[in-house]
Amino acid sequence: MSDILYLECPCSSFPRSFARDYKETHLYPPPSTVYGFLLSLVGEEDLTAHLEVKLAIGIVGIPPISRILRKQRHHKFSKTHMGTYPPSQFSKPNFQELLTDIKVVIKIDSTQESATVKLDERVAIALATPEQITRFGGLSLGESWALINGIRNYRPEDGEIQWLVKDDRGLIGLPVWIDRQTTQGTFQRYSLIVNQFDENCWTEIQAPIKTKATKSRS
Repeated sequence: MSDILYLECPCSSFPRSFARDYKETHLYPPPSTVYGFLLSLVGEEDLTAHLEVKLAIGIVGIPPISRILRKQRHHKFSKTHMGTYPPSQFSKPNFQELLTDIKVVIKIDSTQESATVKLDERVAIALATPEQITRFGGLSLGESWALINGIRNYRPEDGEIQWLVKDDRGLIGLPVWIDRQTTQGTFQRYSLIVNQFDENCWTEIQAPIKTKATKSRS
């Protein structure tokens, strides 16, 4: 299983899209988050650089959920404020859910990518010779404060893997792609299978095709 990556993150949160004042979290790292993590690992800033890559995501163990009280900003960009939002007016305390002791496994399939250097190749370079990678900031799983402890190849002694498997009737709904301009996303439903891997574990990262609205003729 040397082609499986294993990473540990002591604390993170994967906010649900419908969460407002009470920031609920997904129980599992979404494909959109894992894809962004891999881009950060290899120092890639272009979100579209490795579209059509396939990712398989699993967890080892069940991370416990905690609830904290923290100050959060609540605003939408407007021409009135032009990006200036004083904390005294736009921040207030709210509850947020956190996951702790997160252990994630990742498989990468780059066979359908059109990039010259595939994502799986760049990840291998980053792990083998990190001095060749140019990147900035800490390596996080989710928000910038959710720094990971490390990433390496998976070992059997790390524990049994629960893989996310695509299931239209599954109870686990996770975002695969989030449009940063519209905040709208593409979602997929999943179930969990233990220590089994099949083709339905793969999720292709693909941005939705934007269509122009047509005016109806009267």
